[in-house]
Amino acid sequence: MYICNTALEWLALAYMPGVGSTTLCRLGQRYGEPSAILAAVGSDSDISPRLARILSDQQHYRDAKRRAEQQLDCLYRARVSLLCFDDPSYPEQLRVLADPPVFLFYRGNLPCLLNPSVAIVGSRTATSYGRDVSRQLAVGLAQCGVLVVSGVALGIDAHAHRGALSAGGLTAGVLGCGIDVTYPREHERLYREIAENGILLSEYPCGTRPDGFRFPARNRIISGLALGVVVVEASLKSGSLITARLALDQGREVFAVPGRIDSAKSRGAHILLQQGAHLVQTVDDIVNELGLASGPHGIQSNSMDAAPVAGAEEQRVLDSLDVYPVDIDTIMRVTGLEVGKVLNLLLQLELKGLVRQQPGQMYEKVAIS
Repeated sequence: MYICNTALEWLALAYMPGVGSTTLCRLGQRYGEPSAILAAVGSDSDISPRLARILSDQQHYRDAKRRAEQQLDCLYRARVSLLCFDDPSYPEQLRVLADPPVFLFYRGNLPCLLNPSVAIVGSRTATSYGRDVSRQLAVGLAQCGVLVVSGVALGIDAHAHRGALSAGGLTAGVLGCGIDVTYPREHERLYREIAENGILLSEYPCGTRPDGFRFPARNRIISGLALGVVVVEASLKSGSLITARLALDQGREVFAVPGRIDSAKSRGAHILLQQGAHLVQTVDDIVNELGLASGPHGIQSNSMDAAPVAGAEEQRVLDSLDVYPVDIDTIMRVTGLEVGKVLNLLLQLELKGLVRQQPGQMYEKVAIS
């Protein structure tokens, strides 16, 4: 683990009453390091009288420093590293943001942030189509040597991380809580795998709970780390649209994956496309736009057509399916086969991993990357 040299001083300032993250960021950008901030108190008119009184209050500073020491003890116990804004290893792509995080708490491989990065974001309640596309895009990007960035949330985020990991690639997870707080709880294993094969990071100290307001704030770090942001599925009120807007403000490219026109989960992505986002059909659409080397695999529209089947009837059933669920009656009508035959063929295709059953006896084709 690594703790930067000025961590105690930065944390002490952060724990001073009335010094929020926005104020601390502004001070860090202007003065560079804690000692310069404290030296400017009383001599720089840019520090308001109210803020100057807070920063010069020795009792407040002693109390804040005590809390900072407790946080450092917590970091050591949890094996969490800490970078501060003035550290030479602080990522340059974040340093140039209008509102860079003063702190980066992390577990994992910090140098992986030097790799070209692409963020994949989307709905927590993603459809099977969205989950499959997210995973496939992440696989393709990882095969190009791209660091896949996302927010370790349910749905699109989790499948993006898992896709990169399954391809032996690197992934970065940006949290809206402390590194030592697993949220959601079922992602405990995913947390560990990301830290072992990339980096898990947060601007929040250990013990910080996953309060709702923290997630829109962490989105600027997701987009800030990346050359481009890919929105796979997003409703009109999705936080992914916040990430896309932040990406534009930061000068990053925005990409969107089209979905069904009658799906509420794709409306946000379609709005982005109408506003000029790059349409994504294959991984090459991303890597070519960003000037990155193309990998050996993309997501092709016919990528599922080459799936191994045993005979003509299996192929007929497979051809009747889509990545969106289809009911038995539709399959029977399209194939002209009896219900018993259809059910038997669906079972065989499901055992081969080519078909997946959804609730209500609905079936869908499984995307093969």
